[in-house]
Amino acid sequence: MNEILEHPFKPIVFKDTETLILGSFPSIKSFEKRFYYAHPSNQFWKILEVMTSYPINNLDQKLWLLKECRLGLWDMVRECSRDNSLDSSLENEEVNDIAGFLEEYPSIKKLAFTGKKSEALFKTHFSHLDIETVYLPSPSSAYAAMKFEVKVRAYKKALGYV
Repeated sequence: MNEILEHPFKPIVFKDTETLILGSFPSIKSFEKRFYYAHPSNQFWKILEVMTSYPINNLDQKLWLLKECRLGLWDMVRECSRDNSLDSSLENEEVNDIAGFLEEYPSIKKLAFTGKKSEALFKTHFSHLDIETVYLPSPSSAYAAMKFEVKVRAYKKALGYV
């Protein structure tokens, strides 16, 4: 049995955040770097950079982009066990209190899921919530079936940048 891992960092959210982007759980590389989507081959930040035309060369620029675009980041899973960084290896998931979080941040009007796992966890635990939800293709390099340009278009559409 693998050890139980707790989520290593807090959500990124601002008073005026309108869309909360929810992943499943940080990768091993994100644990090491202590920040969301930190694996070098993960396309998340590059997608947002292309989508918004804002540079993201460092942590400050990433935070500025999120604030400027009224985006927040968090994950569905508070703690779990796993064998590797793939969502399919997550077990014994305990989910975050999404309902309570949305009450605390009433400016959030939309949830966007960066993968099937986070979307499925939301539907299992929070389908009763009355909030708009959208699916974003996984930015993981493991999801190579979709070309980068197609992912960018999907993010633009789902996040209202078209």
